Amino acid sequence: MKDLSEIEKAIFEIDSEESFNEMALEIFRFQSVNCAPYAKYIQFLGLDLNEVKRVDQIPYLPIELFKTHRIYASERAPLLEFTSSGTTGSVTSSHFVAKPDLYERSFTLGFESFYGPIQEFRILALLPSYLERTGSSLVYMADQMIKMSHDPECGFFLNDFSKLSSLLKQDDKPTLLIGVSFALLDLVEQESFKLKNTIVMETGGMKGRKKEITREELHQKLKAGFGVNQIHSEYGMTELLSQAYSKGGGKFETPAWMRLLTRDVNDPLSPSKAGHTGGLNVIDLANIYSCSFIATSDLGRINPDGSAEILGRFDFSETRGCNLMVAAP
Repeated sequence: MKDLSEIEKAIFEIDSEESFNEMALEIFRFQSVNCAPYAKYIQFLGLDLNEVKRVDQIPYLPIELFKTHRIYASERAPLLEFTSSGTTGSVTSSHFVAKPDLYERSFTLGFESFYGPIQEFRILALLPSYLERTGSSLVYMADQMIKMSHDPECGFFLNDFSKLSSLLKQDDKPTLLIGVSFALLDLVEQESFKLKNTIVMETGGMKGRKKEITREELHQKLKAGFGVNQIHSEYGMTELLSQAYSKGGGKFETPAWMRLLTRDVNDPLSPSKAGHTGGLNVIDLANIYSCSFIATSDLGRINPDGSAEILGRFDFSETRGCNLMVAAP
């Protein structure tokens, strides 16, 4: 097995399916021994580690275990703990992070692979529900991006819609407005815009503040309110150190070290048929020191071009920040 420092470097240098598969197997071998809950899950499945020679043989850890177990694969004490949002009284997930710089490299290189250098953007973050609690990985990411930008007008906007509207109306340089869905809707209900240099990116989530609607309905309202042709989306979660992005139409693509796949809803250990709705599995190789292979509670579909659509959540799942109603069969 490669040295861990070599793996940390190599995951962000993946440039082919072959190198992705090689690195995924390396990380699987490490986590199957060093992440105790994952090792126990593999044992429960009766899987012989020596038989895992392909990526499609790697089992996915149910994401619910992040609520009840310490999913961690490092001897060093974690430097960060990210926690999920949740409804009152619900059990939240914890993601223990051994090396914050891995997270920072992942979200920086991931964003820049789709949009270019962060320092060239004015970053405007409209994340009220996340700012009102501690332990949000999204707030951590936005805060670091704000610090990386060279624009002095960057910042978080909790309730100051007046200042945010003023900055948006300037529309004088490349700008990223990243916001939780209900807050973006609140903004365009108060004022309308005609933006030309601004990317509007929703992170999902009504957080109980508004009625849940489909992503298509959400985007139609936001496109009309901001005067843009497309609404961009970010797909991430507490349990991941990487994000997928959509530049419109709800079709998500991943950075080179991340994959979105689907599993059969009736047989969770088997992949779903191409083009069919299934449970969403994620491979995030940046999760070296937790678990890189996660079976989420989301429903998705993989398109012929390799992009993924996030269609909703399983009925038995608790409401979380990225909750959207199922929009397709």
